[in-house]
Amino acid sequence: MLLYVLFPVFLFSQTTGKVIKISDGDTITLLLKGNQQKKLRLAEVDCPENGQAFGRNAKQFTSAQVFGKTVSFVETTTDRYGRSIAKVYYDDGKYLSKELIKAGMGWWYYSYSKDDSLGKLQETAKLKRMGLWQDSNALAPWDYRKMKRELRNNKKMEAVKNGTKIKGTAFIAG
Repeated sequence: MLLYVLFPVFLFSQTTGKVIKISDGDTITLLLKGNQQKKLRLAEVDCPENGQAFGRNAKQFTSAQVFGKTVSFVETTTDRYGRSIAKVYYDDGKYLSKELIKAGMGWWYYSYSKDDSLGKLQETAKLKRMGLWQDSNALAPWDYRKMKRELRNNKKMEAVKNGTKIKGTAFIAG
């Protein structure tokens, strides 16, 4: 009985669109009905950044899986940049985030996921040294982003200290 009540909610909360762009391993753009574009950040996975080891591989994997295909998605939330976070499904029910983790192309984003099975898939990929796990010094994207932010901040502080210019702004040493 409960299934009959909830089924329409699930059915209408799921949307479809054609994948027209892959920004990186965990960000895709869809073309929806009415030629509306929608950018989605994949839920529960964090892939290496562009410029990071295996970033290009993750982007290529995502492209090979879904580019040009019609996928369905369920939005779960929005991130601090206003992007829709979504669970994306393709090829009769494959869950894209799961496939990325299983192939060693992304980290289980455990801070934003309650699905422990994804953590088990990550451990299996790690043990088999698949994808990014070939690198014994693989750096999680959240740590990579933090490191880049700190480097930028250090450069700004150094510029202030030396009275040098950054992006058109003059700093005067005091």
